[in-house]
Amino acid sequence: MENISDNMPLSNIRNLLEIIADACDRFQMISLNRQLEVARALLEENPPIDVAVMGQFKAGKSSFLNSLLDQNVLPVGAIPVTTAITRLQYGEKERALVRHFNGRTTEVSLNDIAEFTSEAKNPGNDKNVAIVDIELPSMQKYSGLRLVDTPGLGSVYKYHQSTSEHWLPAVGTALLAVSADRPLSEHDLELIRELTSHTPNIILLLTKADILSPDQQKEVVSFFQDTLQRELHRALPVYLYSNKSNTEEYKRRVEEDIFKTICANRDSEFSRILNHKVRSLSQNCLSYLRIALNASMQADLNRDNLHTQIINEKVNESLMREELGIISREHQHQTRPLIEAYLEQFYSPLTKKVTRKLQGDITSWKGNLWKLSRHYETWVAEILSEEMRLISKNEHENFLGTLKKAHAGFSRSLEAFCKFLGDNIENVLGVKLAEFDWKIDVIEPEHPDISFAKSFDIHLDLIWFLIPMFIFRRIFEWHFIKGVPKEVEINLSRLAYQWEKSVNNSIEAMRTQAINYIHEELSTIEALLSRTQGQTDDIKQLIAQIEKAFENL
Repeated sequence: MENISDNMPLSNIRNLLEIIADACDRFQMISLNRQLEVARALLEENPPIDVAVMGQFKAGKSSFLNSLLDQNVLPVGAIPVTTAITRLQYGEKERALVRHFNGRTTEVSLNDIAEFTSEAKNPGNDKNVAIVDIELPSMQKYSGLRLVDTPGLGSVYKYHQSTSEHWLPAVGTALLAVSADRPLSEHDLELIRELTSHTPNIILLLTKADILSPDQQKEVVSFFQDTLQRELHRALPVYLYSNKSNTEEYKRRVEEDIFKTICANRDSEFSRILNHKVRSLSQNCLSYLRIALNASMQADLNRDNLHTQIINEKVNESLMREELGIISREHQHQTRPLIEAYLEQFYSPLTKKVTRKLQGDITSWKGNLWKLSRHYETWVAEILSEEMRLISKNEHENFLGTLKKAHAGFSRSLEAFCKFLGDNIENVLGVKLAEFDWKIDVIEPEHPDISFAKSFDIHLDLIWFLIPMFIFRRIFEWHFIKGVPKEVEINLSRLAYQWEKSVNNSIEAMRTQAINYIHEELSTIEALLSRTQGQTDDIKQLIAQIEKAFENL
């Protein structure tokens, strides 16, 4: 159909996007490529509206969708589970399509979804899953919508193209899940800021509302609104949800106010979302073109001086890479000592605990020295592996000190870079650059695999047949018991090493984010400065075309 709605002809949108595409191609505005790609896909494919459930890890996103659908489709767990973006929509029969980054698509049973979407069975997205599409007959009531389950913030940014920069522009309506046991954070506010350029529909979902009393619920909602008004100068609707109490009432409100409203007005909602994305894209493109225009007007006068004034030592990519590398190395070097220092408190009580348990258990073990040694190895492996897992699970927040410090350092450097670049452009060209759409995401590390570190140095058990156990058994029991402190020390050290690797990998991932942003932004500005000579009239014409097409929306 030619019109999505009466007030928004497709021809106007298509014409505007072609003009923007031409401008992006001619002036290498690569930072707009993803926005342009999404807008074109929406225009040509007219897909279901993506209603994305987003938020910090363990905010209850998958549990919310399972509850909404009255069907345990999505895997949930005690640790962050979702590792790949999962989309759910109506289909005549239940099925799941796993789409890989190499273009391969595999149909799997719903029972096997966790093999591709859970961190436990697809760690680090080793199976290169781009998106999992699930079709359910039960979603007929939501026909025209596609519910999207996303990895938690901090993990959504790790895997290939399933980063926020790549996927967020496709969001139609955003449900930002905030757990009642976690306040509205700066990272939530940053996500709202970023989403603002991609969708007009942002809704807050307060999950785990059952842990709050009615008065506390009102207090939290009021806090949300005050924070949004103070920080973002806007208000957003807030809905409560719980899977444990008052679920049906919460579900009714969410369905009536959000999902059924969007379904009933699907075409106009789609039109409004597309319109919003195209307007945002147009404004960004115009901002860059005005830089290009002023650069072109001054280029013939003194091109080299113009470049030097804008791309000076404060926004030099090589120096920024070096600065970010220093921040990364400085904090990575501190990670292991800080974790080891924190773990020292567990050494003595854990040694006593394991020693007491071994003293109680070892007397019941039967067999020769070889069997006794194997029993000891197995026993220590099981006991210490479980103890290390418990420490890892309960104390991991205390291992992230350098990660958070590195995040703050990267953010300060990137903020300074953005400010210097914007000031230079405004001072030299008299153009105010559009507000930067950037952020460095705290990439919370995965919980490492905790396994027992074997540490036997002397293998007397190899000559077990020469040793009479009825004489020497007590000596060997004492030898094994005396070895417990060493085993505890080795395994605590191993735990520190495993978390050091995990935390430092996350620091490196944040550094890469910052470098990629700087490279793309400078590449775009460099292209604008270098490709504009003698093109003043062409740029003016492009600006006029976009402004005219923009007005027609």
